[in-house]
Amino acid sequence: MTGAEALDAFLGGLAARDASTHTLRAYRTAVGQYLDWLTERGADWRNPSRTLLRGYLAALDDRRLSRRSISSRLAALRSFYRHARREELVSADPWAAVMTPRLPRRLPKVLRVDEIEALLEAARTTAAAKSGAAGGARAALAAALVVRDVALVETAYAAGLRISELAAARLAELDLERGELRVIGKGRVERVGLLGRPARVALEAYMREARPVLRQRAGAGSADPGTLFLNNRGGALGVRGLRYRLSLLIGRAGLASGVSVHTLRHSFASHLLEGGADLRVVQELLGHASLATTQIYTHVSPSRLRSVYRSAHPRARGGSADGR
Repeated sequence: MTGAEALDAFLGGLAARDASTHTLRAYRTAVGQYLDWLTERGADWRNPSRTLLRGYLAALDDRRLSRRSISSRLAALRSFYRHARREELVSADPWAAVMTPRLPRRLPKVLRVDEIEALLEAARTTAAAKSGAAGGARAALAAALVVRDVALVETAYAAGLRISELAAARLAELDLERGELRVIGKGRVERVGLLGRPARVALEAYMREARPVLRQRAGAGSADPGTLFLNNRGGALGVRGLRYRLSLLIGRAGLASGVSVHTLRHSFASHLLEGGADLRVVQELLGHASLATTQIYTHVSPSRLRSVYRSAHPRARGGSADGR
């Protein structure tokens, strides 16, 4: 089997497991460019030499790719060869014996609770200035968007949702009485996001006051998309619209550069751990397949670690300041 045929089979397997279009595109690019590089050198993709593989690493480095980008490409290649081994196209993964660049550990950016409040305040007031002198339908729209944006922020922070999950959230999967929102996460895995009282109150206001106003703007006869959050034309508020709207709120709140929608998810996890939540509970709420992914949040708050140490270790308390 040629490398191109093996790549098509590999991508077909990923698609069958509901891999995202972004993942499929990234893997096609990473593996396709690697196979082309080997072909140019007359090498067999099934058994390239270690010298060739080191040469490919050097070629990636020459292109001034970041270590993170190189690591992502190599992860795609290893996944490709794992598939090839399962299909008995190769006898071993040639990359297994090649050292790859170690990524520096980057701690996620986390907002303080008062910064979350500032973001909510920005959501409450973001359209007020624009609608102050307006009346009628324009004022009603501005008011509806304020209520919607507050519900957006409250829901994202309360349930720790990814932006894709927030955009795809379905009206039918919201249970305000139980304080639950069912979402489909990575790998098409369903989980339940929990909603505290502020999020439930915000969503109740959105459902009562804002969503009907937004739906009317879609025009008579237009089918309801069924998504929980709507845009200003009455259609589904997609990922791009969500990112744009929340980025505006982040700017209005005066939050530091680098804060994104995903920062709310990081903050959700970190605040839970600081409040004493068990790591495995946080893993379940985030929808992480591996506990190792969740463990990065244990590094965010040294004060939390120190507090737990002092309360739990028998020799961490008492004694004089000089240690006598």
